[in-house]
Amino acid sequence: MKTLPIVWQRLVSSGETCPRCAGTGDEVERACWQLRQQLIPLGIEPVLEIREIDLAAFNANPSESNRIWIAGRPMEEWVNASIGSSPCCSVCGDAECRTVDVGGTTYEVVPEELLVKAGLIAALTINAQQDDR
Repeated sequence: MKTLPIVWQRLVSSGETCPRCAGTGDEVERACWQLRQQLIPLGIEPVLEIREIDLAAFNANPSESNRIWIAGRPMEEWVNASIGSSPCCSVCGDAECRTVDVGGTTYEVVPEELLVKAGLIAALTINAQQDDR
């Protein structure tokens, strides 16, 4: 069975993350479940890897937190999105944290529907490329 790697990383400090990342984590889990239901019959299995970044790495580059890759590419590439930033809270302090902008809508918590769309596009693209070999 082919795999569809999905990587999500976020800041974890003293065992805690911010509400934005916690919300995205819930959405990522639901999206992976949805993708599994849709892709396993096609012989593709989504595989989720969750990474933690520490406070030092976050402070050096806050946009690395709440970042998602699907099949080795940033999620936003699959759905023609762009990244932005907005003030966060709690664990992140007053840092400008990652947002995702799609069609004029800005998301602080990346929604399940957007992740499923990106995953399906990635899976179908990769599957077609492998079939051409």
